[in-house]
Amino acid sequence: MPDESTAQTVEEKTDQNQDAEDSTTQAQSVEFSEAAETENAGAGASIDILLDLNVPVTVAIGRKEVPVQRLLQLSPGSVLKLDKPITAPADLYLKDTRFATGSIVVVEDRFAVRIKEILSPGADAAPNKA
Repeated sequence: MPDESTAQTVEEKTDQNQDAEDSTTQAQSVEFSEAAETENAGAGASIDILLDLNVPVTVAIGRKEVPVQRLLQLSPGSVLKLDKPITAPADLYLKDTRFATGSIVVVEDRFAVRIKEILSPGADAAPNKA
């Protein structure tokens, strides 16, 4: 166990270090040039980069839980009945957040989604289960 003189020496050194830091710390005003302000214009200037990004959108038309044994029995021509009726809208997800609903349509021999409603943030944004 350290003796009192060692503990006192450590305390004195700590106090000296704090005093040295306090005496050398000074605030100075800084002026930025117009070029620096333009480079750091904030979110408005950098939004253009985001507008060109591609993001994956997932469309869920329904869901079905299947036991592994039944899954292994599936073959070409097998049918899985989904939990949604044909009249129910499809859910559109960005990552795991539902952001819109729509109906499935065919455009030029391809499936497509006609957007019916854009959901407000946090409104029934259930995680993607499809």
